[in-house]
Amino acid sequence: MSDELKEKIAGEIALSPEPGKAIRKWREEFGISQYELADAMGVSHSVISDYESGRRKSPGVGVVRKMVGAFLKIDDDNGSPVQNQYMPKRRLSCILAMDEFPQGVEEEDFVRAIAGTNINPGQIAKKRIYGYTIVDSLKAILTLSSQDYLQIYGWSIERAIIFTDVHYGRSPMVAIRAHPLTPAMVVYQNPDNTDPLAIKLAEREGVPLVTTTYSVEELVKHLTELKEGQSA
Repeated sequence: MSDELKEKIAGEIALSPEPGKAIRKWREEFGISQYELADAMGVSHSVISDYESGRRKSPGVGVVRKMVGAFLKIDDDNGSPVQNQYMPKRRLSCILAMDEFPQGVEEEDFVRAIAGTNINPGQIAKKRIYGYTIVDSLKAILTLSSQDYLQIYGWSIERAIIFTDVHYGRSPMVAIRAHPLTPAMVVYQNPDNTDPLAIKLAEREGVPLVTTTYSVEELVKHLTELKEGQSA
């Protein structure tokens, strides 16, 4: 599990548009002060502070590896409480399907694969998608804790979160806005209608809001074909 958690943390920091915020989020998740992290990495406190504030450019692979190793070493010394939280391997009941795109795909290609329509025209697609998660929105709203919410992001936050069982779409966007992690794209699967507030919230978060009429089975089929096409 440690190797998987290492990949998750490292991937999140490396792929985040604001790596400093991702570093701070994981440092606080482990309950570690900037001084403790700096000591474990053998660097000065100002280095950690500069990364988190954005004063220092994004850390390289070597720095991220050392940082993640420090997180887990300190956690091991404390009895591994954080790592134990991530031990359960069960898939949450609200997650209907999920997969990763190791090479990433252009947002335009992703939208085209699901025959989607961007209903947030003010937000132009400009990121790559590194995964997707199809979520039953009603179950997610009723059952997800803040800790469980992290699981819908898989190995990268640069992913599309696809919500099914959407009527007007306000609640899913409120949930997205309330959480510190923001996906690269939000998709509503066959919504009854879309609340103008949901569109406004998507604009504020800077993410494309896309609708599709494909069924869950069709979405999985076409997205699997998109992934397979990368290795063809």
